Amino acid sequence: MAVQKLYAGARLREMRGQFQLTQKDFAAKLGVSLPYLNQMENNHRPVSTTVVLALAREFGIDVTELSTGDSERMVSDLREALADPVFADAMPPLADLRLAASNAPALARAFIELHRAYRQTHERLASLDEALGREDTRLQPSPWEEVRDFFHYCDNYIDAVDRAAESFAQRAGPDIRAGTLRHLATSGVSVVFAETGRLRSYDAESRELRLSARTAPSTQLFQMLLQSALLDQDKLLEATLDLARFQSDAARSIAKLGLANYFAGAALMPYGAFLEAAESCRHDLEILATRFGASIEQVAHRLSTLQRPGAKGIPFFFVRVDQAGTITKRHSATRLQFARFGGACPLWNVHRAFETPGRFLRQLAETPDGVRYIILARNVSKPGGTWGAPVRRYAISLGCELRHASSLVYADDLDLGNTAAFEPIGISCRICERTNCHQRSVPPLERRLSIDANERGVLPYRIE
Repeated sequence: MAVQKLYAGARLREMRGQFQLTQKDFAAKLGVSLPYLNQMENNHRPVSTTVVLALAREFGIDVTELSTGDSERMVSDLREALADPVFADAMPPLADLRLAASNAPALARAFIELHRAYRQTHERLASLDEALGREDTRLQPSPWEEVRDFFHYCDNYIDAVDRAAESFAQRAGPDIRAGTLRHLATSGVSVVFAETGRLRSYDAESRELRLSARTAPSTQLFQMLLQSALLDQDKLLEATLDLARFQSDAARSIAKLGLANYFAGAALMPYGAFLEAAESCRHDLEILATRFGASIEQVAHRLSTLQRPGAKGIPFFFVRVDQAGTITKRHSATRLQFARFGGACPLWNVHRAFETPGRFLRQLAETPDGVRYIILARNVSKPGGTWGAPVRRYAISLGCELRHASSLVYADDLDLGNTAAFEPIGISCRICERTNCHQRSVPPLERRLSIDANERGVLPYRIE
């Protein structure tokens, strides 16, 4: 099997700027000549093993950062954008997209933003004709999408907030619920558990925090930690938001709540202790949920955030879908990226989780690029707490590349060496390259179709 060469020019330039070194000084520390460094920074040469070792030795850099992160995400986003019919047959080769993402990331991100703006304009004109006459139709990214992309490109790991949450957990002591209640009381906040339809309600004037008595203890604790973040970590959250430079107040407000949620999850499951526990129990989600007093969804989501430089966990992807198949949460620290628009591949086991409530489903899967994964799926229900109250139903999926299977208890009795055991999955039908998928809902946008009225297979057309 050929070894893929590593081109990481943009990342090398970023690292050099981070340490405020000239090309000459940086080359000397890496043990290479100035012309050789210049060629690597411009992606004319791949990063050599000597340089990789020097980066780890001289700067303590986690070398996996060179081959992961923004690049793969941008390649996936570029492919989906270019699959739009507006580009017709203009799909560049995959190699060109990778070069653009690695060598000109700012330009690639600008192109993705431009396509998103175009798509939003198109959808607005199609569904909100009356908006043309209003004065408030200035085009802006959807606040939800802007915040989603912020966390997506941060690898879903916010170092300052994560470390602050870990420090809070240490001060709270082994019983974090009691410690959090004690902290709130010391801060002058009274906590009241009441029969209310709201999960959390805080009155700033009376400093009273009202929590629903109907919800699970893990949810109550999470909401207490979230409120603690909003009260105690405001300066940290605001400083993080300043760096993000959101384009609207709505996006900034949503992101602040997202950061408070992040703090709550990181305090409930502190990085060091959680990573150690996950590795010792081989990522058994039920053991972790019991040990940290968290829900299965909270544990799965936390596992996807363990990307601290120098102490990374297994790179997982995490996704949550509703009963209509719409992705409501998504993050990937793996090479697998999710579609920005539409639902998940119908062949993923996450859709079958609704049929088997309370059980973990396992799947061995292979994506069109030949990468193999082990995937878990399970339904999660969020009751309203009273008779007749609506129940919110979702399914979650957690997965990683097959090379990490030995670290997962869920892989123990699977036939990992059997090629036939791996189901072919994709990202979304509109950009999937597979030509013989029996579950395809729409044709791939970048491929030509052949239709013969006298023949009919599984699909009413052939993909050329």
